[in-house]
Amino acid sequence: MENKNEFKPYVPAEKITPEFTVTSIIMGVILAVVFGAANAYLGLRVGMTVSASIPAAVIAMGVIRVIMKKNSILESNIVQTIGSAGESVAAGAIFTLPALFLWASEGKMDKPDLIEITLIALIGGLLGVFFMIPLRNALIVKEHGVLPYPEGTACAEVLLAGEQGGSNASTVFAGMGFAAGFKFIIDGLKAVPGEISLRFKGFAGEIGTQIYPAVVSVGYICGPRISSYMFAGGVLSWMVLIPLIVMFGSDIIMYPESTRTIGEVFAAEGAGGIWGSYIRYIGAGALAAGGVISLIKSLPLIIRTFRDAVKNFGGKGGSSTLRTEQSLNMKFVLIAIAVLTIVVWLVPAIPVNLLGAAIIVIFGFFFATVSSRMVGLVGSSNNPVSGMAIATLLISTLILKFTGAEGPEGMAAAISIGSIICIVAAISGDTSQDLKTGYILGSTPKKQQIGEIIGVVAAALAIGGTLYLLDAGLGFGTKELAAPQATLMKMIIEGVMSAELPWNLVLVGALIAVVVEIIGIPVLPFAIGIYLPVQLNACIMVGGLIRLVFDKMKFKGDEEKKKEVTNDGILFCSGMIAGEGLVGILLAVLAIFGVNEMIDISGYLNLPEPVASIAGLAVFALIILSLLKFSIWRKPKKNK
Repeated sequence: MENKNEFKPYVPAEKITPEFTVTSIIMGVILAVVFGAANAYLGLRVGMTVSASIPAAVIAMGVIRVIMKKNSILESNIVQTIGSAGESVAAGAIFTLPALFLWASEGKMDKPDLIEITLIALIGGLLGVFFMIPLRNALIVKEHGVLPYPEGTACAEVLLAGEQGGSNASTVFAGMGFAAGFKFIIDGLKAVPGEISLRFKGFAGEIGTQIYPAVVSVGYICGPRISSYMFAGGVLSWMVLIPLIVMFGSDIIMYPESTRTIGEVFAAEGAGGIWGSYIRYIGAGALAAGGVISLIKSLPLIIRTFRDAVKNFGGKGGSSTLRTEQSLNMKFVLIAIAVLTIVVWLVPAIPVNLLGAAIIVIFGFFFATVSSRMVGLVGSSNNPVSGMAIATLLISTLILKFTGAEGPEGMAAAISIGSIICIVAAISGDTSQDLKTGYILGSTPKKQQIGEIIGVVAAALAIGGTLYLLDAGLGFGTKELAAPQATLMKMIIEGVMSAELPWNLVLVGALIAVVVEIIGIPVLPFAIGIYLPVQLNACIMVGGLIRLVFDKMKFKGDEEKKKEVTNDGILFCSGMIAGEGLVGILLAVLAIFGVNEMIDISGYLNLPEPVASIAGLAVFALIILSLLKFSIWRKPKKNK
């Protein structure tokens, strides 16, 4: 039966075109691994990830249309469906799983093995896909025209504008190449410093900027508003809170040390020493409060969504004869969910008991429903995944503690539950956007759902190795990889289990978040800004300012030209994020084998600090110029 809007997809249901092909599967798997690894690196650095759907779509269009001379929009859609799953698995995993590595570095437990990480990522990803399948009819079909699914609709528009697929794909690849080169110069050869700081005589504050292409790209993609909120949080922590701590506490013994004073630590390590012991707890409190606030604000929508979804649960399943309405069989989906629940309970590599498995299924379906609806209304970037993870962690940790699962065993079980739920929420949101794209284009839902499963499997197999490499080469919780969300989850579990956290500092951060919310500023970007180094926030701000200039520019009334310039910038920045992420992982591998010291030329150059700073700013200028070259200064494209 036709839906009431009688929506007609781009490819009619009766038309059969190449879709789920060997080409689309291989390309999709490669992009799932590439964008999954790149987003893992990015998320551990700056506390957020970016959508991989549109970059994956334009690469698919470029290869399939231009290189292979094929005209199959549905084949390209399968590529982005599989490829974007990698980014979502990475987002859920890096927000939680590094906590296990942090505990291992503190001697509280052994490092998680690759099998444990892979199984957690795989189970979370598969549950996220399976929970979303019965919701498709209720949220994608019946709510078409009501739920816009911004990223899914935008991705469909990109694929429909296939005439420019080749030039768009070249923009992504150019970004990857430029960023790879810049990253290797900065962190491989160490020819210039990756960070430039300005300190003030007689004042403990510190300001400056990093010069990394991926960080600038985050600012450009997020836009000036989000970038400014993050920068404001960084200014508060590094130019207000740290100077106050040093001014009034210089003679106080440093927390958690027992020998040096705050003044002595500041004299030896600068503002970074104060950040590690004080500001990160304040930032964690702000992040936790921000997550809870976003969840509370969404409660009416959450309750309504869950009620409507349960009412419409199942829909048509796989019974329809129309190609565009065929989903995976509901019996298969329910059996798969049951099997995954048993696996969570019985497999020794996952430290979760029957109660924990039950918590995962109940919370997983609830938050998958919420996530699918939320991304339909406000987009993936506003989906309160961290708030859902925090709520899950608090409840599951309390339950585990009251049932006797304490100490390292209880902590590992709590983070495993939180990890799976976090990945479920991330993947279900991504699956919703992909199914929306497919609904507009006329894809076969069943084939897209199988594509999501393939993408999840590929990304899950790759994420463990990625985390191991990054931890071994750079280390989680360091200035290079702050891992803010994972550190926050770790602190929440420790706080509930042992009550040894500096709760005063956490409470200060939570109250700052409340004040920020009252005055109408989005809490989460501001809280991330408090937590992260101000130099990183400033670099993001530079990207945001470039985007602001583009948005304000006049193109003689040509709105299409303005939109094209902005989109070119987004694609180039997406490529830069992927390029830097891959080289970051390569450098981590080189560090494990000691090759990083062999290629380090900073000792040969031995530049004085002022000269090194000027050289760093010159490289930063080249990064910005490369972005301008492939966006606003780009020659007009010719239609293919």
